[in-house]
Amino acid sequence: MALQARVKRAAQATGRALRRAGQALRTRWKQHLVTLAVALVVVAAVDAWRTRDLPQGPAPDFAVALSPTGETTLAQWRARHPGQAVALHFWAEWCPVCRIEEPAIAQLAQDWPVLGVAMQSGDAARVAQVQRQRGMAWPTAVDPQAQIARAWGVPAVPAFVVIDAAGQVRSATVGYTPGWSMQLRMWWAQTVPRWRSAAPA
Repeated sequence: MALQARVKRAAQATGRALRRAGQALRTRWKQHLVTLAVALVVVAAVDAWRTRDLPQGPAPDFAVALSPTGETTLAQWRARHPGQAVALHFWAEWCPVCRIEEPAIAQLAQDWPVLGVAMQSGDAARVAQVQRQRGMAWPTAVDPQAQIARAWGVPAVPAFVVIDAAGQVRSATVGYTPGWSMQLRMWWAQTVPRWRSAAPA
């Protein structure tokens, strides 16, 4: 009987310990989820503040000297990719974060049309040289005086803008953007329609 009592007490103690451990684990998970939620809100708020001047709605057109394909406009370049979402990547030759982001852009350019905008990085010959040296195979608009960047409200580089097949700006980020986020934004712009309320009759 004494042995049975000891076994019962041990089982009860083990059960209590397991319940306490489960409660502690649930408390820690709740704390982690709250921390994650706060971090996401902060990141979203900072991103919204940094992109506050970027265009919304129809993507503004601009005339550019493409490196290395010559003169065109954003609208003409987009017309070469009918029915597709496209990406604009604002970068600069002197920007270390842009260089870190280049492999993600190279990967993205294998799946989606990407147009770079080289801000304050020299003339077309200099930009083409940088692209050759770094293996940047996508076309790039030359923006030596940052006129395009200013017209688009881009406050800093790198900046990443997604334009859907209808020519609407769907998302924009300023600062480092991970490759998975780029892919997700492109997929979203391509797959999920932009909902508009019906105009009154």
